[in-house]
Amino acid sequence: MKRLVTAFLFLALGATIASAQAAPPAAAPNAAVETVHANWKPLAAYILQSAKDVPEEKYSFQPTPEVRTFGQLIGHVAGAQHMICAIALGEPPTAEDNIEKTVTSKDGLIAAMEASNAYCERAYAQTDAATRAPAKLFGMDVTRFYALTLNATHTGEHYGNIVTYLRINGIVPPSSRRGGM
Repeated sequence: MKRLVTAFLFLALGATIASAQAAPPAAAPNAAVETVHANWKPLAAYILQSAKDVPEEKYSFQPTPEVRTFGQLIGHVAGAQHMICAIALGEPPTAEDNIEKTVTSKDGLIAAMEASNAYCERAYAQTDAATRAPAKLFGMDVTRFYALTLNATHTGEHYGNIVTYLRINGIVPPSSRRGGM
């Protein structure tokens, strides 16, 4: 038994020394943007799936008169994503409330959400170096990377709202389903 323990300790020590001598993995060249993208992408997909799952007659649902309807919320996210991702790309932004004020049908809002997700994919495809470029967002001097992080945060904030709207209407949110969708 003593030999077995000694042999095990010797092997464990050898493996530890070997792993300590191995070169650490190189940091991914775009680790920052890729990390923020990984946070944003499932949230954007959940919002799109939510838009598809809610029946059109529920697009006018609002929990209280002081908040947006479900349809306005989808339009708000689509418009805000498009605006913020334009800034992250260094392109002229559209008005944040453009979609919310002009698109009202379920099909139109789904198409707008799909388009804003595709547009933002371009923004998240930038390199870390490219996102260090300066940008203006709500009158503030920021970087393009800041815009990407704001977009991910804003999308997550409103997915939380959408979860509440879904639950009130007896719909299980995409993120709560078996397998995440």
